[in-house]
Parts: sequence; structure tokens; C-alpha cells
Amino acid sequence: MITLRRATERRHVQSGKHDVWQTFYPQDLPGRLADGFGHLTSFNEMRFPPGGASPPHRRDETEIVTYVYKGALAQENLTGNSAVIHAGEFQRLTAGPGIRHKEMNASQTDWAHVFQISLRPAEAGLECACEHKRFTVAQRRNTLCVIASPDGRRGSLRIHQDAYIYSSILDRGFHLVHEVMTGRSDWLHIMYGEATLDDILLTQGDGVGVTNEPSVSITVRETTEILLVDLSSTAELLQK
Repeated sequence: MITLRRATERRHVQSGKHDVWQTFYPQDLPGRLADGFGHLTSFNEMRFPPGGASPPHRRDETEIVTYVYKGALAQENLTGNSAVIHAGEFQRLTAGPGIRHKEMNASQTDWAHVFQISLRPAEAGLECACEHKRFTVAQRRNTLCVIASPDGRRGSLRIHQDAYIYSSILDRGFHLVHEVMTGRSDWLHIMYGEATLDDILLTQGDGVGVTNEPSVSITVRETTEILLVDLSSTAELLQK
């Protein structure tokens, strides 16, 4: 089954300090993706103007993987922990219940462009922790580079969920196939560029869920960057 979420169907939240495009949002009820896609609870694209910041917000227990596509993002929480993530870097943040968290553009002159993925952790009561790593363009070109996994394979960020997050930068004409194993499902997001999945044309900001299909198979029509989340299917997904 293919579940398509066009870029224009995302919820756009705009303030004077930052913009957010939400692929999944509770206001979509009774939409199929109101609660996310299995253990994937949010997939947000954010843009911060110079000096822009999000208001402090409370986090439930969640695993957050942040990719800074352009610029630099500063983060801080009320436990006193802070970090700056630069373009090309990925961060895994394990957020405990009730932690108040704030994000801001680390630059006073340049915009920051950020992608953020949230996963429901496989266990409760995890301690707050974070790590971040850089994955080069060469590591991600024309291959699925694992940037987060439950076992930290190939130097990836370690997450507390049966999920694998991949990043790829694909050249025009490249054909990418990723096998979807039994009992698993995939969410594909087009960061920029243009590709086809079967006979579906996908462009910047489009997302697609793949469930009960043998593979994710895309052909790239122009240079394209993607994020792919491979995760164990919940009972609800398998029944669809």
C-alpha cells in the first residue's frame, strides 16, 4: 500500500520567528496520518530567520533526529544542556518526559534550514542524552547511508527504536531500490529534486509511506536528496 502526503498537504505553522511544515499533525483527524506513521510520530521541515527561535516547548518521551541542511541550529533545555548543530550534521536527542526545550538559529545573518524526525521510543524512562555526527556528501551519494539505527551500525547515531534512518543524495538517472522486509514499512521524504515511485511523480516536500510492498523503488529525474525511515510496522499499519 502506498500512502501519499503531498508537500501542499502539510500543515504550515508560521510565526515571526520561524516556519514549520508538518507532515503529520493531529488536526488532520480523521486523516490516516493524524497520529504519524507507526512509530514515526513527526516529520517536520523548519526554517529559522537570522536570530529566529522557537518558543520553549515541553517534550514527551521521544527520540528526535535533527538534520541541519543549511546554517546552524542552537539548542538548549532547562537541564542546562546545550549544543550547536552545523550544516551537514545529524543529531539524536533522547528527550525525557517534561523536558522544556528551545531551538534557535545560531546565526544573526544567515537562515537555518532544518529537518526533524521524531520516533516513539521502544521503552519508557530513558535518560536524556544526545549525540551528533557529520555524514559527508561522498558518504551519502548514490547510496543509502544509515545515519541512525538501534545498534549504531556503521558509525550511525544510536536510537531506542527498531528503526533505521537513511540519507541519500542521488544523481539524475540513478535508480534506487530498497527492499521492504516482511513486517516492516518505510517512509520516504523528498528534501529537494524530483523522482518517480512506480508511476507517482514526487517533488520537493512530498512524502510517501510504503506498507505491504516488496520494495521502495525510485528513479531520479534530477539531482535529488531524500530521507528514508525504515521501521517495524505496527498492527494498524499492517491491517491497512
